[in-house]
Parts: sequence; structure tokens; C-alpha cells
Amino acid sequence: ENPEKISEANVYIQVLDVNDHAPEFPKYYETYVCENAVSGQLIQSISAVDHDDSAEGHRFYFSLAQEATNDSYFTVKDNGGS
Repeated sequence: ENPEKISEANVYIQVLDVNDHAPEFPKYYETYVCENAVSGQLIQSISAVDHDDSAEGHRFYFSLAQEATNDSYFTVKDNGGS
């Protein structure tokens, strides 16, 4: 290498895209369970939205809180949507 052809430069990168909006429910959900509901019955479908732009779309995952999974009579099933 020729030392006369070597140089260094500092490059600063400013990221302009930030996560301005947290995911949220698009509406208020109020769910009721009838006393004659059967095991495995669908009780409520929920979805979420995120107002941050995303070229590939947003993917959300829902789950029961860890402390609720041991003694819960409810399960959460991913329907492959949002």
C-alpha cells in the first residue's frame, strides 16, 4: 500500500425513522362469556394496528400473561392475521 493514498473520514448517521407509535387496538373491546359457552368456543377475535409506516406490513403476536397460563380456562390462538 502507498501511505500517501490512505485517508480517514468520520461518518455520522442520523436515523430519522423512529417508532413514534406503539401498537394499539383499533377499537374498544368489551367481551362477554355466556354461561352456556362450550369448551373450545371462540369468544373474541382481536386485532391491533400500528400507525408507523412499514413497507412489509406489521405482524402482531398475542399471548396470555405468564401468571395467567397456569390456572386459565382461556387460550389464545393465532389466526395468522394482524
